[in-house]
Amino acid sequence: MEMPEFIEARRPRWQQLESLLDKAEGKGLRALELEEARSLGRLYRAVSSDLLWVRARSGAADVSEYLNDLVGRAYALTYPGERPRFADVWNFIARGFPALLRQEWRMYAASVLMFLAGLGFGYLGMLVDPDAGPYLVPAEHLSLDPLQRARDEAAGQGASVGEQAQFTTFLFTHNIQVAFLAFALGITAGVGTGIMLFSNGLMLGALAQVYTAKGMAGWFWAWILPHGIPEITAICIAGAAGLVIARGQVAPRGLPRGVALRQEAVRAVRLLFGTLALFVLAGFIEGTISQIHPPKLSVAFKVSFALMVGLGVYAYLGSDWMRGAGRARNAR
Repeated sequence: MEMPEFIEARRPRWQQLESLLDKAEGKGLRALELEEARSLGRLYRAVSSDLLWVRARSGAADVSEYLNDLVGRAYALTYPGERPRFADVWNFIARGFPALLRQEWRMYAASVLMFLAGLGFGYLGMLVDPDAGPYLVPAEHLSLDPLQRARDEAAGQGASVGEQAQFTTFLFTHNIQVAFLAFALGITAGVGTGIMLFSNGLMLGALAQVYTAKGMAGWFWAWILPHGIPEITAICIAGAAGLVIARGQVAPRGLPRGVALRQEAVRAVRLLFGTLALFVLAGFIEGTISQIHPPKLSVAFKVSFALMVGLGVYAYLGSDWMRGAGRARNAR
């Protein structure tokens, strides 16, 4: 059969399937009569065969595209898959994520060590060579004098509410981008992930030394720690997710590298998903407590608040360890 003849013969059933799809997509599958629903399945299989016939003969691109669209729409209606339920999401956040982090604690520990190495290097670098500021200190802080900033904040002459909100939004977006980049760079066998973690620790360490040199260490950590504990934890978990991907490349454990990489990618994505709650918490604190400076909120209060947040975050992340310890005691 020639292509024009084939198209002319098959066109009625293509149009019939398209009509049924329009009705089902507009009003839902329940709007179809029993016979229409049966016809939908029968036509889906028939048009799939037509698509294969056209492709096998290198048919017209527009015909192939049209049939491919029909088959895709029919497949989506016939096999919609399971929609994630709120209970499933909640169960993962409450139990699945801490359990997964427990399984990948070595990757998390490696991620934290890379970040701390950068923090220590940045602090010592500025201590040894204060002129290295342009290379180590974040650009937006180079022109800020810590003492003057503290005086302005105490006098109520700091950033306006609008400016604080804008800066908070920038930091929140930036840190999520850092986390996703640390995760994605796992595909470089973990090298890019390590650089991202180290460089972010480096900037924080350098900035900490700038404030410490002015006698403002307490003020600085009271500003950073309330939101920084959940935020840095989330970034390091995202880094751990990147290292999980790298493990699939470097150590496939006897599996074909592609198979190992796909398996590890599923675990890595779940780890990354689990950080979203931490980023939301960090963003809320960053827009409130972190931006209220002495004398409105004292250094002691803010540091104490940060410690309480840290205890809560790590009690949650370590909940699977605690449940495991409880089960072990009960088994004795």
